[in-house]
Amino acid sequence: MTRFRPCIDLHAGQVKQIVGGTLDSTSAALQTNFVASQPPAHFAQLYRDNNLTGAHVIMLGSGPDNQAAAREAVGAWPNGLQLGGGIKDTNAQAWIEAGASKVIVTSYLFEKESEGSDKYKFSQTKLDAVLAALGGDKERLVIDLSCRRVATPSGPAWAVAINKWQTMTDMYLSAETIAQLAPYCSEFLVHAADVEGLQRGIDAELVEQLAAWCSAVNTPVTYAGGARHVDDLALVEKLSGGRVDLTIGSALDCFGGSGAKLDDCIAWNTKKDQEAAGTTQAP
Repeated sequence: MTRFRPCIDLHAGQVKQIVGGTLDSTSAALQTNFVASQPPAHFAQLYRDNNLTGAHVIMLGSGPDNQAAAREAVGAWPNGLQLGGGIKDTNAQAWIEAGASKVIVTSYLFEKESEGSDKYKFSQTKLDAVLAALGGDKERLVIDLSCRRVATPSGPAWAVAINKWQTMTDMYLSAETIAQLAPYCSEFLVHAADVEGLQRGIDAELVEQLAAWCSAVNTPVTYAGGARHVDDLALVEKLSGGRVDLTIGSALDCFGGSGAKLDDCIAWNTKKDQEAAGTTQAP
């Protein structure tokens, strides 16, 4: 069944909601929907108090301010929050020891095809190194396959995007890709970067495909991008047959949004818990 998954996005040491497609190295291009006055620990405690498990903390930039903010967040709910952003083999275990329940890896899994090349390819060696750093425990690892739509000779497809979603790679989301990576992680996280933060609707086609690809290998997946109201939870459940979880960010009232109330998302999860326990009947 589809569940609501919350998030804490960190930029320059603050909790923010940002239009994903503008997230590059130049501040002039950055479009920010919300900057929180509360510290990261406030949101971590809020999620903890309401048993909103599976939340992810993403460092959008790996500077010292973001690292301090991330430590504050995972410290407020030890073993309760997943952490991503700049994760690699040399720091993965340290973040687990700092309190992260799982680490989320993306950009580190790719490398330039050759010196001076602007093309990036997937590296199995780097994935092996991250998993080895975690003692081989795939339950501690989430692979983020955030992506952008691209045109191919066979039609539209989704290419994995790294480096703050600005750099395209040679990896496309597909049944084969998911099957290749599933043995190395406990779940997938997929941000649809083209619609991230825009609150104009989810990428329904991608949600349907993720459900098919990930259910085939029995690996959970969370989709993020474009959600605008609590009804999107029901939409994702319908599109995915309950196989895909949904993150709502900018639309949430706790992040300055007007489309979705956090209390309604909490109520959705509570209802799903009751259905799973057999204490209430699904409609």
